[in-house]
Amino acid sequence: MIDAQLTIGEGETLAPTALVPAPAKRTLWLRSLIRQVVQCILVIGLAIGSYFLISHYLVTSVKVVGTSMVPTLHDSDYYLLNRWVYRFKQPKRGDVVVIRDISGDCFAVKRIVATTGDSIYLKGGAVYVNGRKLAEPYLPAGTPTFAVGPEKEQLYLCGRDQYFVLGDNRMNSIDSRYYGAVSRPNILGMVVR
Repeated sequence: MIDAQLTIGEGETLAPTALVPAPAKRTLWLRSLIRQVVQCILVIGLAIGSYFLISHYLVTSVKVVGTSMVPTLHDSDYYLLNRWVYRFKQPKRGDVVVIRDISGDCFAVKRIVATTGDSIYLKGGAVYVNGRKLAEPYLPAGTPTFAVGPEKEQLYLCGRDQYFVLGDNRMNSIDSRYYGAVSRPNILGMVVR
């Protein structure tokens, strides 16, 4: 650094100042620019990492496509999917969950009506779990649940870590009556309404 005294016209002078040579100014400017670029990259990296962590392990938004869960959930509405809840507890009867469709191509929203070790019996439009008629206050009164196929009655059993799921719109839902119980790894989380 160089100390100098500058004269600015007649009789006017400035006090000695530290003048920085031009090459040193460029170096300082370049260091500052590099520091700002690195900070921006870190902020962007943290933002992307946070988004990935939150959306894949904690909570994410889901859009319902179709009417299999009417009247509880409606077509084209958005809900939150709590992906974290089943790390602390097991899915239970009555939970509305997002499952990986058995075909593996898509996801579906269904309600768990039976869990590990339960027997499910469909007869006369009613659902029986472990020999007792299932109370379903979330359905409109008189909503029937019929067996599929030529049989008028069907019996299902949930094995270890298996869950029997049904859509709330029983007349318009492809669910465990068609593809059987869903294994635990295929349950992605619980829908928060």
